[in-house]
Amino acid sequence: MKISSDDKKAIGLILFCLGFLSFLIGIAGHLKAGFQSRAEITTTGFVAAAIFVGLGIIVFLFSFTKEQS
Repeated sequence: MKISSDDKKAIGLILFCLGFLSFLIGIAGHLKAGFQSRAEITTTGFVAAAIFVGLGIIVFLFSFTKEQS
């Protein structure tokens, strides 16, 4: 099954947005001063954000490559 270039761009954009939302969760965990396990939430949010944004950028850049027939 082949995935079209437009589908790859959409998947890349979705992964990038998911990374941004994970980053916001990490910031919210960092700013919540009275919450007991904020360090774990902050670290997890930032790591997940880095992974999702990295995957999103890679998939988005591979969507521009020409397909060989």
